[in-house]
Amino acid sequence: MTSLSSLRWTDVADLRDRLLVVPLGATEQHGPHLPLSTDTVIACELADAVGRERDDVVVAPAVPYGASGEHQAFDGTLSIGSAATELLLIELARSATETFRRVLFVSTHGGNAEAVRSAVQRLRAEGRDVRAWGPTWGGDAHAGTSETSVMLAIRPEQVGVDRLEPGATRPIRDLLPELQRDGVRGVSANGILGDATTASEEQGRTALRRATGELVAFVAGWPPVLTPTR
Repeated sequence: MTSLSSLRWTDVADLRDRLLVVPLGATEQHGPHLPLSTDTVIACELADAVGRERDDVVVAPAVPYGASGEHQAFDGTLSIGSAATELLLIELARSATETFRRVLFVSTHGGNAEAVRSAVQRLRAEGRDVRAWGPTWGGDAHAGTSETSVMLAIRPEQVGVDRLEPGATRPIRDLLPELQRDGVRGVSANGILGDATTASEEQGRTALRRATGELVAFVAGWPPVLTPTR
């Protein structure tokens, strides 16, 4: 795997035709049992996985902040909002495409979706070959079975297994009006949307294999650029 942060600028000239993969995460609460870095950790794992599968990929350092206002009532959450996230991604990709012909954002925080979508639309309208991809874990929405299982598979030492508990277990569609009005704290005192007690490492490994396969297939189906964007 080729990591951009480990290279010198003089090493990069021969890598211009490669795909730059940028992990997009967040710094926000994930219940009493998962670290604030959960989304960033998972984004990095997926980016590294496609980097291990393909020799035409360069993995960039992660963006660890995003639009996390719905979690702001929980201590430690650091949100820059949707507008700032969109601008950050636009300027980052404009800079990246001065070197790399293609840029892929791997986004694992649902709160970034609007900003990512708007940024990619703007960048592609400028003629830049930029795309975004995010996993669809299924199951519950936040810090429950799905995310806890994935973290058990990749960073088990960071999971407080003695703190696993249920949160708000109603379907997300039923919670949505309250979420939009009151944020996550308004529907879940512990910050979990789902049930973390049903998580397992095996479920996490299965979910990661599926997501990695989908990401690799997404990249494989992306036609190479024939002319540079600069």
